Amino acid sequence: MLNLVLFGPPGSGKGTQATNIISKYNLVHLSTGDMLRAEIAAQSTLGLEAKKLMDKGELVPDAVVIGMIANKLDSNTTAAGFVFDGFPRTVAQAEALDQLLTDRNAPIKTVLSLKVSEEELTRRILDRGKTSGRADDQNEEIVKNRVVEYRTKTEPLANYYKAQGKLDEIAGEGSVSDIFDALSSSIDKHV
Repeated sequence: MLNLVLFGPPGSGKGTQATNIISKYNLVHLSTGDMLRAEIAAQSTLGLEAKKLMDKGELVPDAVVIGMIANKLDSNTTAAGFVFDGFPRTVAQAEALDQLLTDRNAPIKTVLSLKVSEEELTRRILDRGKTSGRADDQNEEIVKNRVVEYRTKTEPLANYYKAQGKLDEIAGEGSVSDIFDALSSSIDKHV
């Protein structure tokens, strides 16, 4: 089973590249944001628990998110693998995901980290804001704060996966096809 994590700061192209990877390798996309919305819409036990927390402005605990991931894995037993997008975001989440996947004998094969300069990230997100309608994509200070938040909270995951020999840093600047070719070269080592 080909399980991989795709991470990078906001505006690094994760969404675009996840779509390309899923198409080429026939993988299932696991976006925690999408999963939360789907669980809530389905009014599942986990979804109802998550909704209660979100309605109070609280973060959904890791255990709930891991439970949703477990449900998704269990409902896709014939999948060739999964692309984890937006999760894990912390070392604690990575450890929980590793345990979940180890229990299923399907560990993460590789972690693809898109590296993009702060200037390019800001430019991309502000450009996206012209059409996304998202207020947080249109304010340069908010954009910069999101990147700083990523750098301080999520980027430390690189060392966690580097210690496991699973981290592959990919230049995230250039054409979409050049970046995808670099990602594919990394993934092909694990197929």
